[in-house]
Amino acid sequence: MFEQHLISAAVEHVAAVSRSDWRAYRESLAPECTYEEKGTDRRLAGADAVVRAVSGWKQPFSDLKGTVTNRLAVGNMVVLEVTWEGTFNGLMATPFGTLPPTGRRGSVDAVLVYRFRDGLVVEARHYFDLLTVLAQTGAMPQVQAPVPVS
Repeated sequence: MFEQHLISAAVEHVAAVSRSDWRAYRESLAPECTYEEKGTDRRLAGADAVVRAVSGWKQPFSDLKGTVTNRLAVGNMVVLEVTWEGTFNGLMATPFGTLPPTGRRGSVDAVLVYRFRDGLVVEARHYFDLLTVLAQTGAMPQVQAPVPVS
């Protein structure tokens, strides 16, 4: 029963992002929580920093939506498989400069690993392939297979 409660909390965490409900998202985080975004190599500490980072994805993808496709809980840990989908319709800040919107849709499969304490997220790790997102949305050129040289 305890694990099912944590799974529900984790699924609601993803739903809050989809709804842009940052109040609900923030309330699910412990004040000292950490967040690692493996696709961008970001590591953040503190609930306010996590909310800023995650809500920042709504700038380039205002219609960003996560669909939970699988879930597993063991003790105080929850693992979710999520498919994120959205349209690249806003500016995307990157370490290499700001990318203009292309209007193209993309989707990427991801894994979120949560650790809970007292019903709040104290640690989250988000695994996804950023290159897939950039290629699908036209933010970076797709690499073609090399042409054989004769």
